[in-house]
Amino acid sequence: MRVLVTVLAVAVLLTGAPAVAAAGPAPSGMDEDALPAAARPHLGLVTELTTEDCPELPAAWVLAQVQAESGWDPQLRTGSAAGLLQVSERTWVAAGGAPWPDPALTDPAAHLRTVVPWLCATLRAAAGHLATTPKAVPVLDAMLVCHVAGCRRVTGSVSGVPEPGEAGCSAACSAAIRRYVDAVHGLVARYSGAPAVDDRPRAPAPRAPVPDAPAPRAPRADPATAPAPAWTGGRTGCNRPDPVRSGGCLTGATAHGLAAARAAFAPVIDQVSCWDEHAHNPRSDHPKGRACDLFTGPPGRFAAGPDLDEGWRITRWFAANAAPLKIRYVIWQGRYWAPSVRDDGTGWGRRYTGGGVYDTSDPTGGHYDHVHVSFAE
Repeated sequence: MRVLVTVLAVAVLLTGAPAVAAAGPAPSGMDEDALPAAARPHLGLVTELTTEDCPELPAAWVLAQVQAESGWDPQLRTGSAAGLLQVSERTWVAAGGAPWPDPALTDPAAHLRTVVPWLCATLRAAAGHLATTPKAVPVLDAMLVCHVAGCRRVTGSVSGVPEPGEAGCSAACSAAIRRYVDAVHGLVARYSGAPAVDDRPRAPAPRAPVPDAPAPRAPRADPATAPAPAWTGGRTGCNRPDPVRSGGCLTGATAHGLAAARAAFAPVIDQVSCWDEHAHNPRSDHPKGRACDLFTGPPGRFAAGPDLDEGWRITRWFAANAAPLKIRYVIWQGRYWAPSVRDDGTGWGRRYTGGGVYDTSDPTGGHYDHVHVSFAE
């Protein structure tokens, strides 16, 4: 298994290659002198890729992960995995690379430009899973588990880091994953100039029962957890007025789905946009009245914190109610989901490519600031 070989290699790869001049300033809080010499020429690029397009992914984390995976050896092959971040051909192609042999695979800058956005997409998919299925694992650790052992190890385990026997993980598999996570933590601490801290959750000590505790009140029903009312009107054409744009129109299913979403999530939906001419993309469902964009925060910004969590709640709600609402597909956080789409292993649909029309690194083009939902009727 790749993870076993990778973790065993970490100890001998920490020193890196001969010293090379650094490229660009070190990110705030980064101890550049602690970085392996081979990492320093790529510090500026990693900082650019994370700061501009994935602010929730620390540059130090990427640098540590590359060190743990390959020791910055771009030619390293371990079984079916290759390159700085030790990806399979399937992952490489899904991330936007060409089928192997691809010279970009072993070119450090090209490899990072291809795989770091993939790491970010995995991180955001893991955040979506944890937003709707809370677990003790920190989201960055969940991304590590996804990368080294597959996201089913996160989704299929109680804590998000599998114990032996969970999610098809043997004792050796579980131990190797934990060594990998610990190795990355130690490297991040070294690069940040801070002592390594084991922040894995521990089971709390049992608390004594409170005597004569009053019976708890029944919680109020959350509209977002209730089944959505089904659309039964069939295909209507774009003949319903768009409630948020004068002169626009919606199909019956779209108007129904929008009303249901607003009823369930009214307090957290900041802005809605449905009908639009979309002259730059006439094939879009927007000018047909079959799509809406729902923003939980400011347009043009990567959703974070509560805005990100609420976006995932809305997305999961649409997916759970796809049949009654006649959902065709949903796009959110650089991920495309449809009832017929096979999950690519991240736990949420597949990577959104933009169809050659949209810049998927942009907050709006990649659907990081809004949930897009298209209806089949």
